[in-house]
Amino acid sequence: MRKHAITLVICSVLLLQGVPARAQDTVMQVSTIDALVAGVYDGSLTCAGLLQYGDVGIGTFDRLEGEMVVLDGTVYQVKGDGTVHRPGPDMKTPFAAVCRFVADETITLHKGMDYKEVEQKIDASISGTNLFYAIKIMGTFSYMKTRSVPAQSKPYPPLAEVAKSQSIFEMHNIAGTIVGFRCPPYVQGINVPGYHLHFISDDRTQGGHVLDFVFDQGDCHIDRCHRFLMVLPTEEEAFQKVDLSRDRSRELQQIEK
Repeated sequence: MRKHAITLVICSVLLLQGVPARAQDTVMQVSTIDALVAGVYDGSLTCAGLLQYGDVGIGTFDRLEGEMVVLDGTVYQVKGDGTVHRPGPDMKTPFAAVCRFVADETITLHKGMDYKEVEQKIDASISGTNLFYAIKIMGTFSYMKTRSVPAQSKPYPPLAEVAKSQSIFEMHNIAGTIVGFRCPPYVQGINVPGYHLHFISDDRTQGGHVLDFVFDQGDCHIDRCHRFLMVLPTEEEAFQKVDLSRDRSRELQQIEK
């Protein structure tokens, strides 16, 4: 435990000094998923700072203002009304995960596969479930279902309450890219165990947190990551005071699905 604590302190110092973690096969994460579920929505790291650590990833924005898609080194913001924006470099995130994507494997997906079938195909292709896997699926989709949420006001409600009024978007015959991560089961409370994916259309006008899809054609690339760097907020009072000892796995499961 002491060794991990020291590592976390060192990582936090590196972030404050502006020194990026440039190693490949590293997932860098801001804060914890349970803090987000509990309603800690104030951003702690800028988009410019986030991009020092990776060029592909997902997350959200200050005050929970929409879904984040990081693709090819560009940050996109899918707002609650479905519009897609490119936030300024000073926009902050309360939760995000990125990596420097270099594919280790490309697998074949078949026309007509849905979200669950794609998960099963990837699971059958990877070497084990105890590492992190970054996912990038580029192609066309006969169906895509996503969601997003609007910015919240203080006192912030928990994420489960926000999800009840989320906006749902359904798209048909759309070209775009799914990005995200397959995280190992032991990250419960830290990140989302299993798959957490976001979508952005090729014309950068539609996207969001992926709820379901039907694959048409394209490629699925997988980047195996064996390093994990988590940077916790140090100046956010809400994070310091939130109770992270509770088991929020059931809430998270309901929110994700």
